Amino acid sequence: MSTRSQLKPLPFSLSQYQVSPGRDFPLGATLDANGCNFAIHAGDAKHIELCLFDEQENEISRLVLPGKQGGIRYGYVEGIKSSQFYAYRVFGKYQPEHGCWYDPRKLILDPYAKAISRPLIWDSKAYQEDDADLIPKCIVRDDDFDWQGVAKPNIDRQDMVMYETHVRGFSKLNAKVNSDDRGSYLGLVDSYSIHHLKSLGITSVQLLPTAVFMSEPRLKSLGLSNYWGYNPILFMAPEPRYAKSDALTEFKTMVREFHRNGIEVILDVVFNHTAESGSDGPTLCYRGLDNKNYYLFDQIGDSPNYSQYANNTGCGNSVSLDHSISLRLVLDSLRYWVDVMQVDGFRFDLAVSLGREDNHFSSHAAFFKAVAQDPILSRAKMIAEPWDIGPNGYQLGHFPERWMECNDRFRDTSRAFWKGEHGLLGEMATRIMGSRDLFLASRRSIHTSVNYICYHDGFTLDDLVSYEQRHNHANGEDNRDGHGHNISANYGEEGDTKDKKVLATRRKQKRNLLATLMLSQGVPHFLGGDELSRTQQGNNNAYCQNNKMSWFNWELDTHEQQFLEFCQQLIALRKRSRVFHYLQLENDSYEKCHSQHHSVRWYRHDGDFMHQEDWHESHGWAVAVEIRNLRQSKERWLWIINASSHAIDFILPAVETSQHWTQQMDTAHEQAIFVKQLRDTKSVKLNARSMLLLEQTKS
Repeated sequence: MSTRSQLKPLPFSLSQYQVSPGRDFPLGATLDANGCNFAIHAGDAKHIELCLFDEQENEISRLVLPGKQGGIRYGYVEGIKSSQFYAYRVFGKYQPEHGCWYDPRKLILDPYAKAISRPLIWDSKAYQEDDADLIPKCIVRDDDFDWQGVAKPNIDRQDMVMYETHVRGFSKLNAKVNSDDRGSYLGLVDSYSIHHLKSLGITSVQLLPTAVFMSEPRLKSLGLSNYWGYNPILFMAPEPRYAKSDALTEFKTMVREFHRNGIEVILDVVFNHTAESGSDGPTLCYRGLDNKNYYLFDQIGDSPNYSQYANNTGCGNSVSLDHSISLRLVLDSLRYWVDVMQVDGFRFDLAVSLGREDNHFSSHAAFFKAVAQDPILSRAKMIAEPWDIGPNGYQLGHFPERWMECNDRFRDTSRAFWKGEHGLLGEMATRIMGSRDLFLASRRSIHTSVNYICYHDGFTLDDLVSYEQRHNHANGEDNRDGHGHNISANYGEEGDTKDKKVLATRRKQKRNLLATLMLSQGVPHFLGGDELSRTQQGNNNAYCQNNKMSWFNWELDTHEQQFLEFCQQLIALRKRSRVFHYLQLENDSYEKCHSQHHSVRWYRHDGDFMHQEDWHESHGWAVAVEIRNLRQSKERWLWIINASSHAIDFILPAVETSQHWTQQMDTAHEQAIFVKQLRDTKSVKLNARSMLLLEQTKS
């Protein structure tokens, strides 16, 4: 047996605080009027020391936690108040080959910490022996906050328009935001920021990870950092990089002000791996507490190979939810964010990992069952990224019924269709109508599909129509990182150009793609910054670019301002009509309609109905869809699509008595959304690569 116990001697008396047994529940640091209860799971550890620090991070006391219940160690310390700094040292076997990494030279963070003293920044020199100087300290905090009576907006799914953004990138360069708040939680809810989001029509802001993370040591050696934050170490504590002074209070303030303005907060959460990486990674928290049960390992026969972490994420390790303590941590974290921090829902990174049991995915896994029965979590919005890189890792359409899922089939089909690829007309129609081949009408809501054209990991919308190849040289990996199959086009010249024809085509394609997103059934996911024509200069994996490449540019030229106005008008158009965000058809058994609310008809360009063979035509790029509301307003819309490289004449369906068609949108024009009366018009010419939206109105 190997143990590691050489520690720096303390230059002070240990009698400043006294510890008594306390309670084993709840886990974490829990204050009361007289002191604080500390409880932490430490597996097979021999014993565990609570280390207390002053605000300059000088150690002032070490106390052995006297209580033990199973793997949980606990103790109560009188006199502890809010803002006390602390961490742990864990004693026991150091046998990595047997899964035991107990090393008291390593300062260990509390998995249930609510705040930390500073960002966690890797320093290889500080990590070599006693690493107290490297590791930030956990902070004891209570849950007090003045919510000022502001309640959650509780946006219905059919009304959602999601906007994905990074806390820092959104406001860092915005001169209209208070200079002290730029790039912070508070910068997101500056009056100008709120005005921008509300003028767009955004209902739900989805934030890239905001929990405490650490940049990979490899990036530190390259002079880069993990900008996106998908390398977590603490699941409950908000990242201090985005705060001026107090991340916990400022995060709650951000949530409150979003809610005050009717905007939901959705957090992108990462429970599939941690910043401890593989066996060559640092011991910061979970590895030093219960390595065998917090992580998954490859197998040798029926036994785990503790020298090789399972890597279903591509990040060096995979969190295990097979053990009750790790499952409890994830559920407690989610409940904390919803109940105490008041967020509205979550988008789960590589969500297949959450449903793996014995390395097989199941929609009936313990995690999903626990969420479904939880009185708090069952009401929150749950969005899955329905894949990981493990065995059978692609699970689109297979998550529990109440979950929403990021629909990459919508992304790929929309991109390929407008790029001009062959034989996609039928699939494009399926995506427009809510992807009912993936999310069956007998089991899933039409709002299950989270539709998107662009996400943070990939090209921005502007780059999607400007680059055919990725240009990721700045990431330090010789342009090998990032997705190679982008389904993008440059329309004549790679990247920046002054060719007016190329630029006009690019702008038109942006309008086509965005209109496809906003007029389709499902929940639209809008990549923040696309409304500003943001570019990353062709970098489709800017995870390590904490600079102007990733930050939003708020200085717009004439064309960029026109596109921003188009985005605002398009979302308003979506919201104006129920047929674009809550289609209810007779055969939609999930909605259990007693009578038909809407009808859909598909037309060829010659005015005839689409036939079965038309959907499979390899050169089919044009179609019109008529959507009627059979109740209330009796509204009737005709959406005409032409993704071909030539103009097409469309014969229009006949209008009813005393009615005529009115054009509401033509993406062939820079000012695409405008009203044009089409009285006595029997056909229209649709320009190449464009769409028209017509509404039947009274004469």
